[in-house]
Order: sequence, then structure tokens, then C-alpha cells
Amino acid sequence: MLNLVTAFVLIFFVIVIIGSLTSGPEVKDPNGRVLLINPEGTIVDQESFNSDLFSAIGAGSSTKQIQTRDLIRLIRAVAKDENIPAVFVDFSSSGFAGSTTAINIAKELKALRDSGKRVIAFSDRLTTSSYLMASQASEVWVHPVGSVSVRGLGGVGAYPKELYENLKINYHNYSQGDFKSAVEPYTRTDMSENDRIQREALLIPIWDEMKSLMAEGRGVEPDDIQFFADNYFGFFDDAAMGNIAYASTNQIIDGTKSFPEFRQYMIGEFGLDDEAGTETFKTISYEEYAKYIDEGFSDTDNQIVVITTEGTIMEGDITRGVAGSNGVVKQIRSAYEDEKTKAIVLRVNSPGGSIIASEMIRDELFAAKRKGIDLIVSMGDVAASGGVYISTPGDYIFAEPTTITGSIGVALAIPTFENAMDYIGVNFDGVTMSKRGGWDPTQAVDDELDQIFASYGADAYDRFVQLVAESRSKSYEEVEEIAGGRVWIATRAQEIGLVDEIGGIDDAIAYAASKANLEDYQIEYYGAELSSVEMIIKELYEMSGVRLGEHKLLKSLNSLSALHEILAEIQEPKALFACRDCLVDLD
Repeated sequence: MLNLVTAFVLIFFVIVIIGSLTSGPEVKDPNGRVLLINPEGTIVDQESFNSDLFSAIGAGSSTKQIQTRDLIRLIRAVAKDENIPAVFVDFSSSGFAGSTTAINIAKELKALRDSGKRVIAFSDRLTTSSYLMASQASEVWVHPVGSVSVRGLGGVGAYPKELYENLKINYHNYSQGDFKSAVEPYTRTDMSENDRIQREALLIPIWDEMKSLMAEGRGVEPDDIQFFADNYFGFFDDAAMGNIAYASTNQIIDGTKSFPEFRQYMIGEFGLDDEAGTETFKTISYEEYAKYIDEGFSDTDNQIVVITTEGTIMEGDITRGVAGSNGVVKQIRSAYEDEKTKAIVLRVNSPGGSIIASEMIRDELFAAKRKGIDLIVSMGDVAASGGVYISTPGDYIFAEPTTITGSIGVALAIPTFENAMDYIGVNFDGVTMSKRGGWDPTQAVDDELDQIFASYGADAYDRFVQLVAESRSKSYEEVEEIAGGRVWIATRAQEIGLVDEIGGIDDAIAYAASKANLEDYQIEYYGAELSSVEMIIKELYEMSGVRLGEHKLLKSLNSLSALHEILAEIQEPKALFACRDCLVDLD
């Protein structure tokens, strides 16, 4: 196995190096060319790099990350560029950090079309998120045997309580908050009424906003979009002829074109590209066009630092999907130790996670404030539970209209296996130097231990509520009324005092500049620091453009890793400031 893995790694690097040496065509002149905005990968607030080689090369095209601010800057630049006659959009290979990110990009595309720029969408398949983007175009074309799948938001989840009972596993729930639903699958066979209430309160306004954007873009009513979603279910990626026919005749799309037909259509509209090796229309990729955009650097000693906490808050380094507290703390310290830093904008896009990791970040933010640095919080797709916890040092909190926040509660459940051990005939005995020294989840929880575990959750919850009360200038009782683990849409969160103002990251930066009395300033976006080896891997990988897909061996290793994480949770259960159910998935 070691020899096989070594050989695989060597082959990969040979491919990467050859690819990097043979790549790099001459940069095109953008004049008269159609700009292609067809990102492949995930659109995130802040790019992060996974130094785990297996994860990096086994994830296929999803490894690529596109920073939201870079994409928005590009869209706004092309709106003013008279040399670009049109923009082609296809987000069918794109993922989004969350629904708010998708809505923000859709609004930028809408503004692009409203500017008078011709925007053309074409794809062989459209999902809810990619149709949201396509619907903002001047014209939308789909392959005649493709699919338009507008499935909306939400879904059903598994409640395996009876499975655990059949496996003779007992779950002891010490979560705090009547709306804290993270452990419901272990303790219930269906969704609780409280969870249903809070989910509907989130999903309905977000879905209404998305339907409104789709409908306005296509010149139809939101009810027309709802009817299409309800009655023309696009489960398959192709062969949805009835789905396509209805979409074509009811303004959901403009019509259908095969790939050759669309190519000839674009050649007729924008001319033949004489420089291309094949017959095609004149294009320039968004990566190439980005090189022409003025970065707008300012020669000033004042800087506003933007630090992003994106993903689950855990101890350790920053990686994809993980806001590693060690890495975030280093960024905060680096910011406040730099004399140029006059304000910090903390961009929070996290459902929370580890209590101690959240405390580490919070402590360092207060260290920055003691240096006299203003701290403004900008909440993204989700800033819930631990995301709220690390926001408590903020002087002022902005949230996007569809940000999901709240979930002030504690998730804590402990599985025990005494019945399973008894069933398979395993007994335990030994000598310990303390009353509970030999206890682990293979044994039962007695009444005394039950009270101890309950106090863990209660104490953590009490501290959480108290800190929010202090930061929001409210009484403990006032915060407790809106806590209980309940999640809120940002517009409602503003009404109940959890956030100060509805606005995006640009609004937060402008407010930070005003509060710090800055007339001129440079914005510095902090990212995870990479080692020299990681930098080489990252640069070679991106230069080559190699996408190896997910090898079966790597897929198996990832599955084993996931199983190990589950077993680790069982062996060492933790109390968490986490909202596992407040992320809105987009297809």
C-alpha cells in the first residue's frame, strides 16, 4: 500500500508539472469578445487551502474556490466596459457557500443586465441555484433534452431513533434550548413542532426572495415559478422533455438549442474567432478578463482588515469548511499588532462548533479592542450558535437580509452502549482511583452522573445567554426569551435586537471606516497562511488545471475518515455551540 500511494503521488506531481509547463496561452485582447462567466467550483467568502494532499487531489473540480468579492468585482467591472459586447453565464458547475451568497450574486447579474449589457445563459441542465443565476440573463437557452429543475429549498431528513434502539444504543440528551434540534434524530422519530416552526420561518422568506428574483428576471409572477416547481419536477439531469416543453412555452426559459445550434447562434451574433483552433465565437474567460481589472490600490498607512470565519468553528488550523481557531487567532493577532490597522471587520459565515474554539476567537477579539481597534461584525449566509458567540465582542453587527442567525443554545447528547455490551456478552470490571475514573460510554449513566452531565449543558448555556445579554445591552431575561436554541432570519433578528443593521460586507467596511474616522484606507483581506510546501502544491495544482476526479481508493479513505469521526464523537462526546440544521442546501 505504501508503494502504491508513493507511486500515485509521484505520478500526480509529474502530471501537474507537465501541465504547468505546457499551460499558459497568451492573454487575449478582450475587445469585442464575449465574457464567459462559468465558474467551476464553490463560491465562498474566503478561499482556504486543504493541505491534506488526498483531499486536495481527490475532490475533482470542487477543489476550486471562487471568492465572492472577486466575482462581484468582475461583474461590476464588465458592466462599465463598453468593449465587451455581451456576457455568457453558466453556473451549472458552481456551488455556493449558502443561499445568501447565491442571492447576492443573482442581484449582481440583475444589475449587470439592467446596465444595458446583453447577458446570455445557456446550459444543458439547470438546478435551483443555477436557474436563479440564469433567470437574470437577457435570454435563457437550454439543450432540448436537458432539464430545468427548480426544486426550491428544504427537504426531508432521517430520524434513526428506532435504529439506535434496535442496536441497543441509548442516547442521553442534555441540549439546552427548546428549539435546539441538532440531536432530534437520535431522540425522536419525526420533526418536533418547534423545529418545524423555525425552519418555516427561515425557508419561506428566503424562498420568496429567490422566487421574486427568478420571476422578475423572466417577466412572470412568483406563483408561476411556484407552479413550475410543484408540477414539473426535474429529478433527472436529462431527458426531461415535458419539463423543457413547459418551460419553453411559459417564459421559464426562452427556448432550446443544441450545442452546435447555440455555437452558430453566437457566431452569428458576435462573429467568428479567427484565433481559435476550431470554429467558435469570440470569447474571453473570466480568469483572463480579471487580469485587466484595476485593483485600485491606495497608498495609505490606514487599513481595515477583513477576517473571515467560514465553516465549522473547531480547534486547529483553517481548512476548507473549518474555521480553525488557531488560524483565526493568528490572523486577529497579526491584525492588531500591525500599526496600520485601524479597524477589523469580522465576516462570520459559520453555524458554530466547539465551545473552547469559540472562546479562543472571542478572547483574541477582545485583545484587539483593548488596543483601541474598532470591531465591526458582518454576518454572511449563516452566523448561528458559535457564530453568534464570536460576534459578541463586536461594536456593531451587520447582517444580510437572508442571513440565518440566533441558535443561542447548547447541543449535547451522549450515547451509551450498556445494553449492546450486555447483549453481546461483554462485562467490565477494574480498579480506579476515583469514583468515575473508569466510566466511558460503554457503561450506563446513573442518576448522579445524569445530573453532572446536565449541569455541563446548563452552565454553558447560562454563560452564552449572559455574554449575549452584555454585548447587546439587554437583561438576561430578555435574551433568554429569544434564545432557547431558536434560529432567526436576519430581518427578524434586527427587530429583536440580535443585529444592529441589515447590510452586506461593503456596508460593514464603510461603517468601520466612518467609526474610525478614516478618509482614506486600504482594505486587507486576511487568508490562511500556507507553508512553503503548501504554496508549491497549490500553485502547481492551479497552474496545471489538472482535475483527476475522485479515485475509488481516495473515496474509500474518505469514507473511513468519516467513520472515524463518527466513532470519535461517540468515544469523546462534546458540548457544542453548533447549529447543524440551520444551513440551507441549494441544488
